[in-house]
Amino acid sequence: MHTTKQFRTTGHAEMDNGKIVILGGKGMLGTDLTNLCRSKGLNLVSLDLPEFDITNAGHLQNALKEAGLVINCAAYTNVEKAESEKDRAFKVNADAVGRLGEQAKKNGLWVLHISTDFVFDGTKKEPYNEQDQPNPINAYGQSKLAGEKLLIESGCQYCIIRLQWTYGLNGRNFVKKLISAAKEKSELKVVDDQVGSPTSTEEAAKALVRLIQLKPTGVFHFASDGFTSRFGTAEFIFEKLAMPVRLKACKTKDFPSAAARPLNSTFDCSRIKGLLDEPIEEWQKPLERFIGKLKDKIKKSKIKS
Repeated sequence: MHTTKQFRTTGHAEMDNGKIVILGGKGMLGTDLTNLCRSKGLNLVSLDLPEFDITNAGHLQNALKEAGLVINCAAYTNVEKAESEKDRAFKVNADAVGRLGEQAKKNGLWVLHISTDFVFDGTKKEPYNEQDQPNPINAYGQSKLAGEKLLIESGCQYCIIRLQWTYGLNGRNFVKKLISAAKEKSELKVVDDQVGSPTSTEEAAKALVRLIQLKPTGVFHFASDGFTSRFGTAEFIFEKLAMPVRLKACKTKDFPSAAARPLNSTFDCSRIKGLLDEPIEEWQKPLERFIGKLKDKIKKSKIKS
């Protein structure tokens, strides 16, 4: 896979002709990215279902008419359902991304595309870098890798950023699922053999804004600094929430599921660190801030009710 280390810099994105177009702007990452861009006064349009469907060629063509650059956060992300809805996953995560690349090539646009750690099989002992060979072990990962390849083959100017273990206020994620489960059960089983970095979509959005200023080409990995297991994440969350939950460690094989999961999702983020204007925080700090926001949200909802 092409991962050139030569970076083309055009200055700030607002200096480009046309708008920043965010596809999938209502999703977990898209919402935080849209909010951050607007807080910085950037000229943008944020699109999502039902008004915008990335699989609709006409919608895509219209979306890019006034674009200066495109950020694609739109994706089919249900890992389990992707096994039985493989066609749908590939339409969104692969075919549509290929068409996006072709249209961007015609319009002379730079595309920033969001991908995933699930393009890897998780068998490597060390953190994955951008030169490692992808080998997805489930339909979701296969569809995301196919999208990466089609985008590159389109010949457009592209930047692919792979994220992992993301969480945010505006979507379903491991952190929120854990907390919901703990409200119903006093004991939870959590796997301790899946390792990665819980990564805040707010922190990821900051990295994306930096990339749209620099417009590098190639593939990059981004995750919070350090790593832990899913079990370690759960321990941290419930300690910070002071919730009386009994956690029981178990193995991935103890949880039969439709989709296989990579055991090692850790990233080597050296490449992107050379571009960011701030150090990447250790995973505990953004997660603690996020837990604080969840607490505030719960308090406000109680006051309203």
